[in-house]
Amino acid sequence: MADSEHSSSNETFTYTQEETSEETKLEFSEDEETLIIRMFNLVGERWALIAGRIPGRTAEEIEKYWTTRFSTSE
Repeated sequence: MADSEHSSSNETFTYTQEETSEETKLEFSEDEETLIIRMFNLVGERWALIAGRIPGRTAEEIEKYWTTRFSTSE
């Protein structure tokens, strides 16, 4: 019985992950972008701390924005 609960939980997680991947572009205002850059320079990858300064934004949104916008994959 515990296995069926566990698999059900995994299905929910997968569905949520698929929904999130559909939102490929997050819209941020110029002020939000400036604040994210300034905060990143001060505190680094502390996404929750940065998100706490921007009402309505989550740490996951901030991290996703940063990695898609400023990714350094060389």
